[in-house]
Amino acid sequence: MRPSPEDRSVIEYQPERPSKTKLKQQAHLLQALGEELVELPAKRLADTPMPESLRDAIEQYQRTRSFEGKRRQLQYIGKQMRFADPAPLREAVDNFKLGSAKQTLLLHEVELWRDQLVANDEAATRWAQTYPRSDLQQLRSLMRAARKDAAAAPDQRNGRGYRELFQFIKPWLKPEIDPGTNDERHDDE
Repeated sequence: MRPSPEDRSVIEYQPERPSKTKLKQQAHLLQALGEELVELPAKRLADTPMPESLRDAIEQYQRTRSFEGKRRQLQYIGKQMRFADPAPLREAVDNFKLGSAKQTLLLHEVELWRDQLVANDEAATRWAQTYPRSDLQQLRSLMRAARKDAAAAPDQRNGRGYRELFQFIKPWLKPEIDPGTNDERHDDE
């Protein structure tokens, strides 16, 4: 006896295991994560929880010099990734990438402040309002030196004024430092 059409719609095919395509996609994703892991600095790798076999494979990759040897070692790392929990590894890679992006953004912001301070005195007023605890006398001195350097002929510039102004601004813009707190930069006030 044949099942009625209504009964056929109730029966759905549910695979017992993932398809071969799905498994290959997962393997490629794990291998790509392994490629990103080998690019992490040694300190980050040491702090990342992972199986010892994977850690050894990554260290072996870093010691390998030949292109073909590195290619094979990356495949082996991909194989070892199957036995590791990818979540903490992905988190370590993402934190490293995000950290460098934040650092780049910070440097761009410092450069923007420096250029504004060298360009006009209104920027110094905005700086004083934003960071009232900074040493304004030193800031104005560094601004004069940077302007003097900028006014010199290109072959006579040494860039010292720009660098010193940059180094003065940089600690004030770091996100973990609150300009209102009392730390070692403010002790001389």
